[in-house]
Amino acid sequence: MKLWKRNAVVAAIVLFVCVAVYLNWSYHKDNSTDAGKTLGEAALVGGQTSDPLLTGSTASASPSPSPSAGESGETSAQQTEGSTSESSSNYFDSARLNRQQARDSALSLLQEAAGDENADQTMKDEANASIQTMASVTVSEAQIENLVTAKGYADCVAFIGDNSVSVVVSNNGAGLTDADVARITEIVTDETGMEASQIKIIEATEE
Repeated sequence: MKLWKRNAVVAAIVLFVCVAVYLNWSYHKDNSTDAGKTLGEAALVGGQTSDPLLTGSTASASPSPSPSAGESGETSAQQTEGSTSESSSNYFDSARLNRQQARDSALSLLQEAAGDENADQTMKDEANASIQTMASVTVSEAQIENLVTAKGYADCVAFIGDNSVSVVVSNNGAGLTDADVARITEIVTDETGMEASQIKIIEATEE
């Protein structure tokens, strides 16, 4: 029984760590090479919000009457802007939901191990320490996201791992400049204490 409980704790911790790299995996599933743009040691890589999380969520719209020649340019721009905004919003909402669900599963296992009367004290201490770490990471991720969006970016989601941070940022369809990367990197380093080389900034773009 003790061995099973200890394995459960280890599995929960592994799941918790995997959450931190999930978004990086999803962005690179269909993109085998980076954009190649770096600032200092913080990497900026390209991404697509046509993510597996959103598969099936953006069905084709029914055909609509063609606009007149005078309205076609304006209508096209409005549709593009609306589609981009909706796609980006759906992506970030789905990413946060998946992150929370994975973390809740890990937390449930850790709490069960910590509260097991038959578990030894060492295992209980390890489980409680992991719970505290998870809580701290959750707060830091939320703080990074709030600070980044406070700088005027459309949306942001952060994943903190043991030795790295991945941050996905939407800039309303505009590319991230070197100044943007420096600004976001400073927020992450101040909040986590990690070096720039441990930070990966992923630019959210729409196809």
